[in-house]
Amino acid sequence: MMARSRGQVSLDAPRGRSGMLGRTPQPSRDRFGRATEWIARNMGTPTFLMALTLFCLAWILWNTLMPPALRFDSADNGFTALTLVLSLQASYAAPLILLAQNRQDDRDRVQIEQDRQRAERNLADTEYLAREIVALRMVVTDVSDDVVTKDVLRAELKTLIEQLGVSDETDRTVDDKGGA
Repeated sequence: MMARSRGQVSLDAPRGRSGMLGRTPQPSRDRFGRATEWIARNMGTPTFLMALTLFCLAWILWNTLMPPALRFDSADNGFTALTLVLSLQASYAAPLILLAQNRQDDRDRVQIEQDRQRAERNLADTEYLAREIVALRMVVTDVSDDVVTKDVLRAELKTLIEQLGVSDETDRTVDDKGGA
């Protein structure tokens, strides 16, 4: 057997981990979308609001009660850095919430389309079953018109017996005349 060269790719066996290490990871839109939904979902929770409140309180207390050498945001300037941090958080929150809403709209649109298709199938099935029921009723009506009931059978038998009785009397009369 010939040895394979290092550069040649073998298609008869699955690729090992060495083939995956050379690739650069590609960002996933879905992963980013899920992350934005997670952030948007958690921003409105009581836990987030409490954490933000505690963060702001800790910031203000640190910059008011600590020695001036350890303070990083002056209360004299109205906590400018805190205002900038909160503005930055708000400026990122709005687009993330909009992205999450767009993803939800896309999911809703797909769900509505699936519901519409399901409703069309149900309507078609219902119309088919209605046609089948009508056809069965027509067959049952035709069969019930042809079905001989007990009363009809008795009446027919009585008529036949009477005809046989008349016919039998006629035969006797003919026999009596012929034999005489």
